[in-house]
Amino acid sequence: MEQLTQFAPFLLMFVVIYFFMIRPQQKRAKAEKTFESSLKVGDRIITKSGLHGKIAELAETTVVVETMSGKLKMERSAISMEMSAALNKK
Repeated sequence: MEQLTQFAPFLLMFVVIYFFMIRPQQKRAKAEKTFESSLKVGDRIITKSGLHGKIAELAETTVVVETMSGKLKMERSAISMEMSAALNKK
């Protein structure tokens, strides 16, 4: 019983770290992956670096984004989920 009380703070610390750090990060990664797979041609997007455009072509891991200055090919992971969602709500 004494050993259990010695390890209880470590166990509690792990549980707190899991629920406040690891689990939300996993949920966010899953939401981003869902967002990336739901992109379609014609969607207006904003990249994580702030570039605005419209999706012209889709490939498995890349997209071609049409901007005012031309077309750019970039990774799907470079598209910001939050900023693109806010842009499309307007």
